[in-house]
Amino acid sequence: MAIESISLFNPAQVNVTTAPKKMTSFEAQQNFGDFLKSAIESVNEDQKASDVMTEKLIRGEDVELHDVMIASQKASITLNATLEIRNKVIEAYQEIMRMPV
Repeated sequence: MAIESISLFNPAQVNVTTAPKKMTSFEAQQNFGDFLKSAIESVNEDQKASDVMTEKLIRGEDVELHDVMIASQKASITLNATLEIRNKVIEAYQEIMRMPV
């Protein structure tokens, strides 16, 4: 099992275009929606992979314990990170709603 990582702070890993194109609000919403959907699907895939590895271990199939633990921790960390991001978004939304107009 390979563990992939990408740093949000490493500019070499980010695709940057030289001339940013202007997009409409609909396109921005669509892009954000697609990004959010793919991120949630990634978390779901990590959860499914962890479940499959755990089931294989329970059935006694040929799987290493450390691979199962790594998959389980990866799924746990991605889920916790997703929940924290959700909490921050909700907190920011509530703060905006409390602002006087």
